[in-house]
Amino acid sequence: MTDIHDARFGAAGTAEAALAVEARGAAEAGRAPVSGKAVEALETDRAGRTVPTVPTDRTDRTDRTDVTDHGDPAGEAAAEETRPALLSRARDELWRAVDERDEPAAARGVFELLDSGLDAEDILLEAIAPVQHKVGVEWAAGRITVAQEHAATAIHDRIIAAMAHRATAKAPDPDHGKRGMTVVVACVEGEWHALPARILAETLRLRGHTVDFLGAQVPTPHLIAHLHRTAPDVVALSCSLPTRLPTAHAAITAIQATGVPVLAGGAAFAPDGRYARLLGADAWAAEAREAADVLGRGLSRPHLDSARLAVEDLPHLSDQEYTMVSRGKRQLVKNTLAGLEQRLPAMRSYSEAERERTAEDVAHIVDFLAAALYTDDARLFTGFLEWTGDILEARGVPALVLLPGLERLQEELKDFPRALGCLAQGVAALHGRNRRPTIPGPGTAA
Repeated sequence: MTDIHDARFGAAGTAEAALAVEARGAAEAGRAPVSGKAVEALETDRAGRTVPTVPTDRTDRTDRTDVTDHGDPAGEAAAEETRPALLSRARDELWRAVDERDEPAAARGVFELLDSGLDAEDILLEAIAPVQHKVGVEWAAGRITVAQEHAATAIHDRIIAAMAHRATAKAPDPDHGKRGMTVVVACVEGEWHALPARILAETLRLRGHTVDFLGAQVPTPHLIAHLHRTAPDVVALSCSLPTRLPTAHAAITAIQATGVPVLAGGAAFAPDGRYARLLGADAWAAEAREAADVLGRGLSRPHLDSARLAVEDLPHLSDQEYTMVSRGKRQLVKNTLAGLEQRLPAMRSYSEAERERTAEDVAHIVDFLAAALYTDDARLFTGFLEWTGDILEARGVPALVLLPGLERLQEELKDFPRALGCLAQGVAALHGRNRRPTIPGPGTAA
């Protein structure tokens, strides 16, 4: 139902990440993503100065053109005006390139930015990342297809890989007692949205850390075996889909039992990181720069005897509602579909493909209901319904079509008080929706 790649370590594939949409620009065939004059201006201003690849810490980010001599103050001010202009132009034209699936133009623009002396981390997080975010929200608004979204994501993934062989990482600073850490970056089992984790991995590499990027969908037993072989300093665990939070919880506790701390990130943990704290992660970061700063401050290693059961972190699981709903998902979906056919006679004429799609939609609702029961937070469920309503209405389907399914689930789960509470809040959220469009239209700035 949902297939959105967001560019931030801390946001990918949620309602919050899917509502801001920019206008799609007209494609300009053959146009380089950065104008020669803009690059020339930046190069001229930086003549005779040394430009570091990555700042030493976050406070340095107010001036990306650190110098080895005093230079020309007027020239430095001009450079600070030029950098935002370069990045703005790069975003616009990178979007045009990926929208037209023109990978050579997209790569050429990124490499011209690198050659201009612009900071590689800025290019990654202030050019590529926002465009990738826009790819997701354009899909959410119904203006590009899933195939187009996948094509754009693949282009960005290959460009980032190529950048890794062009951009120089910062060496650790022994004079300030700083050292690079060994970091394993992995997505939880069942999580296929790997680009946020890929962007984090490259950001950490640019900051001077040794990074072991394992990619998407890493089964927890294989991840633990890898930790025993490599003994990293930290695991950065990425999760974009809230339905994978129970799996993320199991991974967090298993990793900590090896004595390795966990830095959690991704949209599944919520914009404020509340689910990372709930599940016992050692730290949380909303986006890649914040994650790098957290590692810069250091993380304490957990005790080797820190293994614990899920119910120790989440006492509400003792009521077994999550277990019953998640394990009974197949039968719950089957019974819900049967009830919907009785309530909605038009369903009886559905084709096999339409029935399968409806079953998938009901299964998604059950998955998010289960995740809400696991966290004991109905906001997770209502947020999913609000986001799904936005997706439907962007395609001309009223969000209230979700109501019969919720009402049927209420009948099936009449003996589950927490589940009934979540479903009731979901029904209220759908009835209380603002009927005005919630996804910005063309011309709205993100």
